[in-house]
Amino acid sequence: MNKFAAVLLVASMACLASVSAQCPRIVTRAQWGARAASTAQLPIRPAPWVVMHHTAGAHCTTDAACATQMRNIQNFHMNSNGWADIGYNFLVGENGAAYEGRGWGRQGAHAPGYNDRSVGMGVMGTFTNGIPNAAARTAARNLITCGVSLGHIASNYWLIGHRQAVATACPGNAFFNEIRTWPRFNPNV
Repeated sequence: MNKFAAVLLVASMACLASVSAQCPRIVTRAQWGARAASTAQLPIRPAPWVVMHHTAGAHCTTDAACATQMRNIQNFHMNSNGWADIGYNFLVGENGAAYEGRGWGRQGAHAPGYNDRSVGMGVMGTFTNGIPNAAARTAARNLITCGVSLGHIASNYWLIGHRQAVATACPGNAFFNEIRTWPRFNPNV
């Protein structure tokens, strides 16, 4: 290998290590047992908005419990709501892992008016009176940073809570007050 190729290889590996260091552990659809689905590509990329949710259901703190929650949510979204797949692009568990829903570059079904221009992220659980634990909050913030680093979220994105897009209590009062302190939160939607 010549000297230029060696330098290029080292630089490429350093760049990949930097991106992966910013990304939380991402559990793929296959790893959590997702059903097959077909969803549209996100027409506006990179996404200029991140919409934060809670699932208003059970919390999960283990890989097995979070995988079960993902399957339950997907089944509800597909069977009861009639959607093509789980509505979110990603969900985070209180085990600190991010779970691939529709994934990067796919149009969600999580926030009318923003689905074609956003990445929908949420934390599994109900956060009306309390906020997600530190592991979940860190994973959610790192997932946003990861999306920016990988080019899926615009570097000048805006973060909003689901309640800012549509009349809902989501992402819960306590969690909404928390995300209002996060970088790039937009109070004036």
